[in-house]
Amino acid sequence: MLKQIQATHCPDGREFATKPLLHVVEDIFHRAAMPSGFADIAQHQGIHQEPEIDTLDEKTLQNGFFEMLEMLSYTINKISCELTCKCSGGGDAHTTTLSIFNLISGYSWDAKIVLALSAFAVNYGEFWLVNQLCLTNPLAKSVALLKQLPDMLEQSNALKPKFETLNNLMRASLDVAKCIVEFKELPSHYITHDMPEMLTATAHIPAAAYWTIRSIVACASQIIGLIGMGHEYIASTTEAWELSSLAHKVQSIHEHLMKQLTQCYHIIDEKRHIESYQTLIRLFETNHADNMKILRALIYAKDDQLPLYDGHAKRRVSLDSLRRKNVLLYISDLDLPHEELSILEQMYAEARQHPDRIESQYEVVWLPVVDRSSSWNDIKQSQFDTLQSLMPWYSVYHPSLLDSAVIRYIKEVWKFNKEPLVVVLDHQKVVNQNAIHMMWIWGSAAFPFTSLREEALWKEESWRIDLLADAIDPNIPLWIQQGKHICLYGGEDIDWIRKFTVTADALARALGIELEMLYVGKSNPREKIRKNNIIIQHENLSHVLQDLTLIWFFWVRLESMWHSKVQHNRTVENDAIMQEIVTMLSFDGSDQGWAVISKGSGGGGEGQLAKGKGGDMLNCFDDFQSWRQIAEETGFVSALHEYLRGHHNPHHCNRLILPGTTGSIPEMIACAECNRPMEKFFMYRCCTD
Repeated sequence: MLKQIQATHCPDGREFATKPLLHVVEDIFHRAAMPSGFADIAQHQGIHQEPEIDTLDEKTLQNGFFEMLEMLSYTINKISCELTCKCSGGGDAHTTTLSIFNLISGYSWDAKIVLALSAFAVNYGEFWLVNQLCLTNPLAKSVALLKQLPDMLEQSNALKPKFETLNNLMRASLDVAKCIVEFKELPSHYITHDMPEMLTATAHIPAAAYWTIRSIVACASQIIGLIGMGHEYIASTTEAWELSSLAHKVQSIHEHLMKQLTQCYHIIDEKRHIESYQTLIRLFETNHADNMKILRALIYAKDDQLPLYDGHAKRRVSLDSLRRKNVLLYISDLDLPHEELSILEQMYAEARQHPDRIESQYEVVWLPVVDRSSSWNDIKQSQFDTLQSLMPWYSVYHPSLLDSAVIRYIKEVWKFNKEPLVVVLDHQKVVNQNAIHMMWIWGSAAFPFTSLREEALWKEESWRIDLLADAIDPNIPLWIQQGKHICLYGGEDIDWIRKFTVTADALARALGIELEMLYVGKSNPREKIRKNNIIIQHENLSHVLQDLTLIWFFWVRLESMWHSKVQHNRTVENDAIMQEIVTMLSFDGSDQGWAVISKGSGGGGEGQLAKGKGGDMLNCFDDFQSWRQIAEETGFVSALHEYLRGHHNPHHCNRLILPGTTGSIPEMIACAECNRPMEKFFMYRCCTD
């Protein structure tokens, strides 16, 4: 059989656009439905689905479509006559199918199927046109009478199984036709005919064409068989079985072809992905007249789309809103900590309060990186909508506007790995691949967020309470100005907290100094820290940070200082501030309490910080009489610092705990106390208190 079909295949180069013609066929199948109670049959079987466009007048009937029909109408009419004549005479289905192949021997396989479907659609459409109009149109009624068409409404029970099976077969035939047309239109730039996937599909297409046209012949026979039956039509079980058997076969052919087509599309997607990724790499290595080329490459934007959402105006906007502006690309997944969002929102709001200042001359755009391996669902959509509604800056309107190549670039080049990034674009190029640490440390004062600006800011800094505490509590700047002593302390042990605060307060009164204490808990503050806050307030032990977000921010700033120093190749051996940062992070990594004490403006010990672990601090306070005179002469902080340094315990255990997703972790970190290399371990923690 296959040899017979292939013997008729003599393509002579005649080509035409098959998709528009196939679209007309689908439109006919969609509109040709049985009246009244039969309409649900076609809808249930899929024939009554809306076509790709609402009307044929918009796109299909243009671009030379009518000229193409003039060329094809004779062939379509010949096939239509062949179907009518051969099927009316009760001829053999295979012979009829073969005769149709002979009529269209000069066309490609996809064109053969579309032409045959078009010819059947003419007969099928005329049949239903008469049936639908015969109740209201005298001409249609007379034609139906002469053709002796059965009364569809009266014989609904007898005809329903036949049309259900017909609809199945027609849908399967249409699906195969679409699939083969898709194969024909695959871009040769990405996939060639000698590739294994294409060779496999090409080998099966002749058989697919045969069984599709054979199915068209079977459908035509059923429709023509109704003509002349009038009220005498009796449904045949054998006929229904034959149609069902053909439908099953054609559906199987379609499934097999779709597997091959899916493989081809996968290959095409991979090649396009590589091409897009390489384009991104070249693009980011080049300076541009403005930032639009980069932004368009990052955020997929068709001409008719508004790809950004303005969180302030609550509306969609174009990429032109960012033209020639400094842009901060805020990159995260959907599991964005609300603490982080809250702090960023405060920084952004403060910058916008002074639009005339240079440090407020930037825009923020949120790029949500979503795992494409799992399907997008209502939960993710709700999560995305919630985050987007909380952001006062720009965001991508939907995560799907970020191409897979862009996500790969973000992960591989910008090293995104769950922990949020801030990539900085000036009006021409990328100037910083991650400025989030600068933002945590200095906020908008770090503008324009370049590495040079970061280096300059560190040169201006020294280890003092202003740098350590920033503005986590509005009282700190006032305490500094008033020359008070300030103590920041932390840990989870409430018994140590009680003992430390009471002892420190008594010591301050004995020396006649003003001491303000502030509890900053631990990083990743949870329920235990919240309970400690309540106890400290209730017992009036010290000040607390009511908002746990501020405790989180205190520790995130310290981690950011560490990462910022690491990026500039600073270590505890060559940088004094780095040594202090590592000490503070080591305090947080231990199970003990700790304290840092400083002196505000004026008086001895100004700017100096004395620090120690909880046990060392209490021992020092208990031994106060031995260094009281020094404290009265040189100042409390200076004397405390010298005592702690002189009573250093050589046997110590420091733990430095850093999130493993915050960037590159050095292979070796020296201990801040003894400068020996610290051992490196992996820790997996689930902290829910």
